[in-house]
Amino acid sequence: MKIIEIKDLTKIYAETEVEVKAINGIDLSFEEGEFAAIVGPSGSGKTTLLNIIGGLDDPTTGEVIVNETKLSGLSTNKLIDFRKDNIGFVFQAYNLIPVLTAKENVEFIMHLQGRSKKERDKRAIGLLEAVGLGERVNSRPGKLSGGQQQRVAVARALASKPKFVLADEPTANLDSKSSENLLDIMEKLNKDENITFIFSTHDQRVVKKARRVIKIEDGKVISDESK
Repeated sequence: MKIIEIKDLTKIYAETEVEVKAINGIDLSFEEGEFAAIVGPSGSGKTTLLNIIGGLDDPTTGEVIVNETKLSGLSTNKLIDFRKDNIGFVFQAYNLIPVLTAKENVEFIMHLQGRSKKERDKRAIGLLEAVGLGERVNSRPGKLSGGQQQRVAVARALASKPKFVLADEPTANLDSKSSENLLDIMEKLNKDENITFIFSTHDQRVVKKARRVIKIEDGKVISDESK
């Protein structure tokens, strides 16, 4: 089942006298259950592409269609609600709320969705156990290692039961062992629960795990290979 369609996408930054084409006519689609990596050198457009797919940035031209919904056709409030219910995000910088515990960070989006306390508790604890943090549910981010914080971020991304997860350089701040553990967790979630993961990355460990590798340079797709 096709869950994302990208049609003739461009993104031009014109903040200076020289226009920069961060995305230059990209056509792509993603099927449910994919484990895909978008790779390319710094400045190639991969993070911009991920942000546009996730509705965090607007394209200059072209369309992104998620579950048959055109993101460009949504008002700001509807787009916020759509992201909340359909898309999970894992950021390089973790973006956890420091005053909340691991469990409360995972619960937060479910609270926004209006889910009951019983459901929030059960899912948050279950997800933290799934990422190997069952004993750290009441720890705040400052008491967790970088790898543990990123695992909380993965649990939080899955809490809303999204259609897919976008992970922007999720291993960039982690050591080798933490990176391998995190990737194993995401790969298991992908296989066991058919959760779609799309990464932007420089990390060859992510590329090795991915079942589809999309290379972009200068805002264009130069290769798209499935393993």
